[in-house]
Formats: sequence, structure tokens, C-alpha cells
Amino acid sequence: MTTQTTATQTPDHATGTATRSLVGIPPHIGRALATGGGVLTIASTFLAWTWTSAFPGDLTVYGYPGGLQVLVLIGGALTTLFGLASYGVKGLRWLVPGSADSALKLAALGAFATAWYTILAISSKLGGLVNLEPGGWIVAVTTLVALLGALALPFERPATDPADPEDSAWEQFRHDRRNNWTVVKAAVASGPVTPARKLPAYAEILVIVASLALGLLVFTYGIGTEYDEQFIGFLITAGFGFGAAAKAGLAARVSALTAKHRNVTMIGAFAAAAAFPFTQSDDQYATIGVYILIFATVALGLNIVVGLAGLLDLGYVAFLGVGAYTAAMVSGSPSSPFDIHLPFWASAILGAVVAMIFGVIIGAPTLRLRGDYLAIVTLGFGEIFRITVLNMDGTSGPDITNGSNGISSVPNLNILGFDFGQEHTFLGFTIARFANYFLLMLLITLVVVIVFRRSSDSRIGRAWIAIREDETAALAMGINGFRVKLIAFALGAALAGLAGTVQAHVTYTVTPEQYQFAHVVPPNSAFLLAAVVLGGMGTISGPLVGAALLYLIPAKLQFLGDYQLLAFGLALVLLMRFRPEGLIPNRRRQLEFHEEAEAPAVLSKAGA
Repeated sequence: MTTQTTATQTPDHATGTATRSLVGIPPHIGRALATGGGVLTIASTFLAWTWTSAFPGDLTVYGYPGGLQVLVLIGGALTTLFGLASYGVKGLRWLVPGSADSALKLAALGAFATAWYTILAISSKLGGLVNLEPGGWIVAVTTLVALLGALALPFERPATDPADPEDSAWEQFRHDRRNNWTVVKAAVASGPVTPARKLPAYAEILVIVASLALGLLVFTYGIGTEYDEQFIGFLITAGFGFGAAAKAGLAARVSALTAKHRNVTMIGAFAAAAAFPFTQSDDQYATIGVYILIFATVALGLNIVVGLAGLLDLGYVAFLGVGAYTAAMVSGSPSSPFDIHLPFWASAILGAVVAMIFGVIIGAPTLRLRGDYLAIVTLGFGEIFRITVLNMDGTSGPDITNGSNGISSVPNLNILGFDFGQEHTFLGFTIARFANYFLLMLLITLVVVIVFRRSSDSRIGRAWIAIREDETAALAMGINGFRVKLIAFALGAALAGLAGTVQAHVTYTVTPEQYQFAHVVPPNSAFLLAAVVLGGMGTISGPLVGAALLYLIPAKLQFLGDYQLLAFGLALVLLMRFRPEGLIPNRRRQLEFHEEAEAPAVLSKAGA
């Protein structure tokens, strides 16, 4: 018996492409199966999936989705939405300007993965498939049908001619140009991006507000997941949902609106973030939120050094430690050798200035190095800082930092009579200690964002980008490379020191172990660099999103034990493989990684 492949292929001589399908189902039937499967998936979430409430989330209720059923409901809704959009429904053209078929495939795959993961989790926890109610079997079938229908949709692959190795250089050039034009024609024929309908300014602002509210809802849901299975299901749904929105072109369209209304976006983003503590019933998740903000602020400062200036700094966490130790020693701690208690504004400025001085001291003799050599030197600086504060215990060196015990009992902040260590009530909402520090850290994050934005748009910012792209060419154009890089190093160090002054008061104790290169708990130099690269170098929102993910995911994956870092590293490898430019990439870097994807857009503009 011979086995035949399920892929089908139909040549299209008009566009020079070959239409392919992963399964042998006609595309029109596959589209109907995918859309109908999405509708039935939504209906199945209102049925009971198991007979006992022993599985977390209580999936025994009819008529009310709970726990993981809500995530499958979202996956089914996205599948239905993109399925209707693939039919060309007029009302969905603005929401799906890109490839509806590609978005439909990812949405169906996300719903299938979440549903089948839930079924396997129920079977594993309760002892077999016999614990499934009819709703569990129905959702398994409907998501499978939707996935098979989505995979039946064709995709276009350019049919290029093979090159002749004996051709002359000019003939090879013409051949390559002809094949590139074939790729462009195939991309245009497969479905050009729908021109964005001009919306009034207030409607564009409403879209931005809705996007920010959705982001707050997703973050609040993810940080508030109550059990391990729910968080894994959340990662699956959020990952495939983000991918589907990107394929549909919706993410790019919203990004264009936020770039057009930058001030409105920034104000709205920080207003949404400020509302986060008021969505929590206790201080548990506000604790994670304040640490995420500290991590994100330091990552944004590192983004100046790495993302704008292109300087690979592997010891950046040391500047966070300099600011934290400086603030701890002048804030009235009984463990401090100095009997000083400065107000917070003074300790914050002092911490930033001391960190900047250290940045200049370290950068002046080392910034003449490039690439790997600079990375090795900065890595050494980070270890030198940790070892130095470890030895300043009165035995191996002067008694300044109290050695491995660190500086403890750092008092809570008290600004204008507002005690950050006490609960306070605003408009009927009670916020506790970590929520207070969350709002304070949010203000500092706003300061860092403004500094980054003003710096990147300034003359010095353009000089940083020139140095990053080609230092030799920048020097030839008259840019003082050493001075420009030293300014970036000093400014990044000052921003990290500013965040460290708040960290000292949040953690109560400052110890050398907090500032290792690869400490288990972020922030550390390795995770900071990963946050910048993962989120998107050279952008504002990229490091903020990357830092949030890199702090939240390890905190939620502690149940994996020894396999936590393995799963985390695998996720990073996959993300860098399929989205190397980062989650929220800089336009320049996106073009570097996906030059061929921009040709249809250029042609459509020329045609218009």
C-alpha cells in the first residue's frame, strides 16, 4: 500500500505561483468548516466539560463558561471573526486589512491547542478520559474540524526559475530581478492590504483607547491567573491571538494609529497602567506589578545603550545596584554606616548622579573598544561591583556595605506626609503598600519614557543610531564617536540608578546577590538584555512588554521546578526563530529581517 500526500497543488500561470493546501479539502469547504467550527466551539464552552469540580475552574456548569473555557471561547470567537472576514464581509474589512486566511489558520490552531491541552490536563489530573462530559468531547471535535478546515485554505508560493550557474554576472542579475518581481506579483495577487479608510480623529483615538483597555484586560487576566493550567492556557491563547492579529494586519493598523497620536497613546497607556492597582482585590498581584515596572524601567534605560547606540553592555545591572546602595545608605537605615536620612527626592537624585559618575568612570577607558571586547569588559565591571560590595564588610575591606548581609531595614518612603507603607483609600478603593510603590514607580517610568523619547528624537539620538548602524561611516561624517557613546553610557546608567533608588525601599534590603549577571530572579544583566531584544530594540513599548513577559512568565512557571528554565529557554528560542525583530519591532529592524515582505506595500503605494 502506498501513502499519498495530502497536499494539493494547482498552478496559476497568470501570477507565476503555485497554490498549495495542506489537506485535500477544497478551499471553499475548508473555509466553511473553519467558520462553522469556530461557531460550534463557542457553543461548546457553555456546556460542562467534566463532572467534578476537582479540576480547577469548575468546568461542570452549563450555560456559564469558567476557567479554561473562557480562553477556548476567545479562540473560537477569533476563529469565527477571521472566518467571516475571509468571506469578505464588508463590516470586517477595517479590522482585517491583511491576510484573513493566515489569521484564520493561527486562530484555529490556538483554539485547538488550548482545548486539547485542557482535555489532556483534565484526563491527567482526574485519571482518564472517562472524566469528560459531552461538552469536552464536543469541543475536541469542533476545534479539530475548525483546524482541518483552516489548513485546507491555500497559500501562495512563488514559482521561480532555477538559475543557470554558467550565466554571466549580468544574466544572473537579470534572473534574480525577474524572480524577485515574481515574488512581488505573487504577494500582490494573493491579497493586497486593504487601504485604510480615513477615520475621523475622535474615532482613531477611540480605537487607541479600546486597544489600551484590551491590553490592560489581557495583562490583568494573565497576572491574576489562579492556577498553573490556566496560565499555560493563557499563554497559548495570547500567543496565537497576537500572531493572528499580526497576520490579519490589525496590529500594524493600530500601530500606525498610535504613531500618529503619540501623545494621546502615551497618556492613555499610563492612565491604563495607573488603573491596574484599582482592579486588584489585594496586594498580591500589585507586588508583581511593581517589580515588573522596576525591571521594565531598567530595561528601557539599557535600550538607550543597546538599542540606540548599539553598545553591548552585559554588566548593566550594576548601575541598578549603585543606585540602590546609594539610596539605602542615605535613607536612615540602621545598617548604614552613615547617619543620614535624606528625603526621597534628594536620595533619588543622588542615586542617579552616583550611577552616572560610575558610568563615566567605567565608560571612559572602555568605550574605545567595540563589539565582543566591550561586552567582556562590561561583564567584568558587573562582577567587580558585586565582589566589591561583598568585600566591604569591615573584614576584607572598609565597613561600608555590610558585606553579604547588605543594608537592611530600609524604611518606607514618606513623601509630604504620605506613608507608602500604609494602606490608603481613594474614591472607595483601598490600595496597600505595593500598590503605593507601583504608582510611584509608574511616575518614574514616565520620566524615563520621556527622556528616552526626547533623546531618540534629538540630534544626539540620531548620532547614536548612526554609530549603531556604521561607526566608521559616522566618524567619517564628523560625529565624535567616543563622546556620543559616553553620553549614552552615562545616561543609561543614570536611569538605572534612578530605578534602583525605589527598589531599595521596595525590597527593604539591598544585598550583593541581587546584582549577579544571571541571578535566578530578574532583574539581572542577562534578563535585561533579553527583555530589550525580545521586546524590540530601539522602541519604547518593546522593552516594557519584553520585561513584563520575562518577569511574569518565570514567576508563573515555578511549578515546573527544575524544568522552568528549560521551558523558558525553549520559548525564547522559538520566538527568536519566528520573530527575530522582537514583539514590537523598530521599523528599520523589521525591514532588515523582512525586506521581501515590504515590496507589495511599496507597489500598492506607487499604484495609488
